Amino acid sequence: MPGSDRPVLDRRVFLRRSLLVTAGVALSGPFVDSLGRRLAAAAPSGSPSPGPGYGPLVAKPPVSAVGVDPEVAWLSLPEGFEYAIFGVAGTPMSDGSPTPYGHDGMGAFPARRGRVRLVRNHEVRDGAGTVPALSTTNAYDELAGGGTTTLEIAFGSDGVPEVVRDFVSLSGTHTNCAGGVTPWGSWLSCEETTVGAPDFGASHGYVFEVPAAANGPVDPEPLRLLGRFSHEAACVDPRTGIVYETEDNGDSGFFRFVPDRPARGGRRPNLEAGSLQMLKVAGSDGYDTRTGQDPIATLDAEWVDIEEPDPPAGGKAVYEEGLSKGGAIFRRLEGCAFADGVVYFVSTDGGDAAQGQVWAYEPRGHSRGQLSLVFEVPDATVMSYPDNVVVSPRGGIVVCEDTPVTLPGQSSPVQHLRGLTVDGSVFDLAANLNDSAEWAGTCWSPDRKYLFANTLGTGFRADDPPPSRTYAIWGPWRGGGL
Repeated sequence: MPGSDRPVLDRRVFLRRSLLVTAGVALSGPFVDSLGRRLAAAAPSGSPSPGPGYGPLVAKPPVSAVGVDPEVAWLSLPEGFEYAIFGVAGTPMSDGSPTPYGHDGMGAFPARRGRVRLVRNHEVRDGAGTVPALSTTNAYDELAGGGTTTLEIAFGSDGVPEVVRDFVSLSGTHTNCAGGVTPWGSWLSCEETTVGAPDFGASHGYVFEVPAAANGPVDPEPLRLLGRFSHEAACVDPRTGIVYETEDNGDSGFFRFVPDRPARGGRRPNLEAGSLQMLKVAGSDGYDTRTGQDPIATLDAEWVDIEEPDPPAGGKAVYEEGLSKGGAIFRRLEGCAFADGVVYFVSTDGGDAAQGQVWAYEPRGHSRGQLSLVFEVPDATVMSYPDNVVVSPRGGIVVCEDTPVTLPGQSSPVQHLRGLTVDGSVFDLAANLNDSAEWAGTCWSPDRKYLFANTLGTGFRADDPPPSRTYAIWGPWRGGGL
């Protein structure tokens, strides 16, 4: 996360501990990469052991709630943690617009007077013209109902957050799924579709930039060189300005945009000039990461150039070009995050159990790097379909689940926020109690005291209940694995 006051994940430690804890192998002696392969082959299979979480989850009502019943226990959290609910779909915003539905990816930014600004995606998938553009001002496509809203959050003397201002900040885009924060204070909002004419009034499938300081709908300029495909998430290497991008469309690619003018001193690089590339495992054309992966092997990686980043037909043309040049095959890539010189990204249903993988890419110089499988979900009771991810202030990863699972002792399926610690342990952080809506948009406040998150609702269209919601969660973070 930008602005962290200390290094977070050490990839080698994470890989070592993830393998050994998951496999049930005792850790002894210095870590050697080649040893991991032998241990993995010899170790019994099994679920991760209980990790250093925050204790059992307890159902509790919110401390503050706007737009929903404050007496209802919407979440279960560990003892000592509290939460507030705001930004509920359908509630009026300060610009006079109703809060859109489909809350998805989200980023947090510092604002004046100790406030926080949240820029929040809305994954609206309705057909052309079914839902009007969020704002008629600066609408990219008046037939598309997606975009972003910005919420300015203040904190009372008791620390409880409240919305003091909210408004549309990007209008006329479609299926705004995830994205990522930049080191220069903006949100990259990603479209997870390549629809276009003749149904829609413009081509979609792009990344749009929304400055956190914007006070209304921005002039929507698609960053065409970042590719036209079914984008999921993005993250930025603050040292180089390279933008890493995931694709969520079945068998998919992992991409990066290398700007011609690199980042300098945290300033914005030139995102309008540069090269789009797809990751390739060195010496292996079309390397298949979906199954059969060694959970500690390190693969040498390189990049192949995409000559046509903005194909007129959209679809999977960008992926197919990269694949034809030897690019690696991943299964449904979703969240990604950059921390301590490493990109962490998620395959939501990859792996032998088809329940998800967490990958790490560590750049080595300008054109090469190392790819490693950090964690593979052994079964749905441990974690189910990891989606959005964010690195925690003290190490580990907060994972949003994408599929509800009925666990022992439960009568109905629920979706969790999970913690994945640096020792490879998985624990429950929060459960959504009243519907099967997936979690999304996790991000930390700049002071790292609050975790913001969304629940998406059970669908992505206007007539899909229940309403999307935004949460702030706070408590004794230093007492556990995050």
